[in-house]
Amino acid sequence: MTTVSLWEDIVNEAQMTITHEPLLTNLYRSHIIDRASLPAAMSNILASKLYDTYMPACELERLFNDAYEQMPCLVEYGIYDIKAVRERDPAVESYPDVILYLKGFLALQAYRVAHCLWNRDRKALASFLQSRVSETFDVDIHPAATVGKGVMFDHACGIVVGETSVIEDNVSILQGVTLGGTGKESGDRHPKVRAGVLIGAGAKILGNIEIGSGAKIGAGSVVLKKVAPHTTVAGVPARQIGSPESIMPALDMCQNLEKELADSKKNPPLLDFDI
Repeated sequence: MTTVSLWEDIVNEAQMTITHEPLLTNLYRSHIIDRASLPAAMSNILASKLYDTYMPACELERLFNDAYEQMPCLVEYGIYDIKAVRERDPAVESYPDVILYLKGFLALQAYRVAHCLWNRDRKALASFLQSRVSETFDVDIHPAATVGKGVMFDHACGIVVGETSVIEDNVSILQGVTLGGTGKESGDRHPKVRAGVLIGAGAKILGNIEIGSGAKIGAGSVVLKKVAPHTTVAGVPARQIGSPESIMPALDMCQNLEKELADSKKNPPLLDFDI
């Protein structure tokens, strides 16, 4: 799906929405229908959410517009993120819902601009955006962290992503997840989450450890050691309980662990997942 075709779908769905719900006309026209493109709409929406007394919306909108113009990859990654939410979240019924209301998506797009600013040595401004995103969306992503495309933060409340964290493509993370360190150590100290991983609500992954591609982390787990690819872990501390049914659990979003638990009782693992 190209930027143009996606934007056409977004505008068409916005127009259908206000036909059925005229009270939303001003909102949908201001943020979507009257905008020239997806980048223009995203700049306007993000600015309207993140402005404060010291940073007017017009200045923020200009900042986001400049970032999208200078770094087209931000638009490309945004498209993958929009599609990820639309395809994986059964509660989302339209593309406008994603870009207007989904704070996990919005926090991620603001982070992407902050990340570019950080890498261009505009760290003070990047930190300002991080702070505003945390205050507004309850999502705290350090601008130095690395996040791939097609990532979904579902519900997103209380997600924390530390400075040296890496999240690869097509990862799904639910609310209350922490990718954190284990103390006052410096340097490379945060988790590396590989492609296709699903991290359940409330999970805490701590330290410079790798979560292998296609792994599944059960809700409420505390993960302190590396997780092998295509492995399901759960518990406090987390231990291997089986393997996900799919190669990329982030895409099917199956958070139920009944199958893995049943399999583990029949065939208990001989080795702990981190050995």
